[in-house]
Amino acid sequence: MDMMRIACLGLSGVFLGLLLKQMGSPFAELVSLGTCILIVFYTAGKLGFILEMLEGLGEEISLQAGYFKILLKIAGITYLADFSASLCRDAGYSAIAGQVELFGKISVLAVSSPIILTLIETVYSFL
Repeated sequence: MDMMRIACLGLSGVFLGLLLKQMGSPFAELVSLGTCILIVFYTAGKLGFILEMLEGLGEEISLQAGYFKILLKIAGITYLADFSASLCRDAGYSAIAGQVELFGKISVLAVSSPIILTLIETVYSFL
């Protein structure tokens, strides 16, 4: 049921933005941005439940707490970079969107470096 609400909100924002754009109104991009922000706030409310579930799962499996936090950070960086780049691209700033995506990829690499080093050490110990 929540997905239907978000779909209706998204489609309403698109139709209103298109209508305003056809009329030549400068508010068309603001409608798009406002719709995105409303969806993000609604999504943030759902994030609490997902984080609790993932923390419970992390306690049950034999994964070190530090690695699990790193995986959550990676997921957060990925979603935030994708969302920000999409907003920039929709506003017509594809060069900035590309830079946001590049920074997101480098951030994921930097945050995941402890996991990569541990993986390399494990493989090296087998050899």
